[in-house]
Amino acid sequence: MNIASLTGITSDYLNTIASQKQLVNTEEDFQSILDAAVNMLNETNQLEHNATAAELEFSLGLADNPHDMQVAASKALTAIQYTTAVRDKILEAYREIMNMQI
Repeated sequence: MNIASLTGITSDYLNTIASQKQLVNTEEDFQSILDAAVNMLNETNQLEHNATAAELEFSLGLADNPHDMQVAASKALTAIQYTTAVRDKILEAYREIMNMQI
């Protein structure tokens, strides 16, 4: 079963997340990890804007299909949840590093 049609999350998005995870596992420089995080934030922001635009179009009667609005909102919610989880892990790692005794 192809779940991309159900959730609206494409394999490109999942590949991006997987490549970001590989960046952490390999010994890449900090800048590439930071760039990946910024790209993820930009993508999350774009999905949120798309969801807001879909809601406005539906509210104004420009869109006939409420399903499109629900899909856009679901994509935005999923992206926000992923971004929040990554942020929480980064903060947890930072706190652990700060609590290390030298």
